[in-house]
Amino acid sequence: MTSTETTETATPETATTELAHEQHEHSHDHDHDHNHEHSHGPALNPELMREIEVTVPADEVTKSFKTVIKRYQKLARIPGFRSGKVPESLVRSKFAKEVRQEVMEMLVGERFRLAIEEQKLKPVSEPQLLDLQLEDGKPLTFKAGFEVGPEFDISGYDSVSVAKPDVALTDDEYQGELMRVLDGHATVEPVEEDRTLVDGDWAEIQFRGEVKELAQTVTEDGFENAAAANEPIVGDDVLIEVGGKNTLVAFNEALRGAKPGQELTFEVVYPPDFGEQKLAGQTVSYDVTVKAIKKKTYPERDAEFAKQLGNYDSFEEFEGKLREHASGQKKDALESRAKDQLLEQLIGKYDFPVPESFVQQQVDARLDRGLRALAQQGMQAEDMRKLDFGRLRAAQRDQAVNEVKASMILDRVAEAEGVTVSEDELNRELLMLSIQSREPLETLRERLSKDGGLDRIREQMRREKTGSVLYEKLSA
Repeated sequence: MTSTETTETATPETATTELAHEQHEHSHDHDHDHNHEHSHGPALNPELMREIEVTVPADEVTKSFKTVIKRYQKLARIPGFRSGKVPESLVRSKFAKEVRQEVMEMLVGERFRLAIEEQKLKPVSEPQLLDLQLEDGKPLTFKAGFEVGPEFDISGYDSVSVAKPDVALTDDEYQGELMRVLDGHATVEPVEEDRTLVDGDWAEIQFRGEVKELAQTVTEDGFENAAAANEPIVGDDVLIEVGGKNTLVAFNEALRGAKPGQELTFEVVYPPDFGEQKLAGQTVSYDVTVKAIKKKTYPERDAEFAKQLGNYDSFEEFEGKLREHASGQKKDALESRAKDQLLEQLIGKYDFPVPESFVQQQVDARLDRGLRALAQQGMQAEDMRKLDFGRLRAAQRDQAVNEVKASMILDRVAEAEGVTVSEDELNRELLMLSIQSREPLETLRERLSKDGGLDRIREQMRREKTGSVLYEKLSA
């Protein structure tokens, strides 16, 4: 199923805490009074935005101020005054901001919680204080805006369908997997005779490539041009099989008939679907030096070699396991693609607004993955800072919206189908995460329990399980 990052839903409890914290972070700090304040957060979807107005009577405000001031009188340590004997007037002047913040945290969060409970509202975003007036002896008033979840009906979700792919592994596919294994254990030796490169030889080359004109096409995540821009493509002691089926035609034609020491210049036009994203659709000019002609010698396919590959008694046993593994990988890949198609149909079937806060979380996650990929490709931090992040964020938006919609649809379908994640399933997932991260299982569990990660993992597992349930039910 399409990879959808878990979208966090703000609960009334967390929302009240964030409301007070947000006001503290964003309150205006003017030289005059601080009685009238606004806080501004991320844009919210107007279709899902709700606003409440709350008033707290003046006597409760005064009572809260007195409670906080008394505590400061007891705890404050001010030269010239004994502990617990600091005058109220001095506390009010010296700790005005701190006292006011505590009063606000005492009253705003609780009153917000009561208001949304009374109006039966369930925020899914952190609330934003739109207006707040707080002064001792006067009523506290504030407005808060937030997003709620969309209402939509998923009736008819079981009417979509997708063709079940043929997942059988072909002989050519198996031979390709086997050759990758053999190639990894082959020995490479130079050809001593004075001759030109012919099909079947391995050319050892040094090369430098320059993208002639950066293609203006942008992938869905917006990172294609960023990855390719002004980055020379270089390699040394690289082996290329002349005439090999995985060797680009331009390289075959240029290398065939060349001799060691010869320098070649040619262009390669990469297809739009080329596996390496930064080269897809690009035209690259290469300067290539042929360093040597080499030949590969592959290991004998016998029991001795099988033991090098693992705990196998014969090469036939290894081949059986390899075929099983390759079959499983093909099955997973094709079924994943079919599940994506199924989910795309469901996304297109239902039209409903999605919380902008969820979309921005998803954009952040996609942008983070893209930047990590660029770093792995060798892009330096100083070059990353030059990227057009406005364009990159905009490029993520459509896919982020679809991923949020997918999550919401899968959650509804999970309810309809009665899909749940058992404790055993969750424990197995945590064990795998523990092994991958090398973090002790109980330490991992405790950390995830504290930061809400455990619920997010369970939520994501439920969505993935729901996708599999739908696929089995709706594929033909």
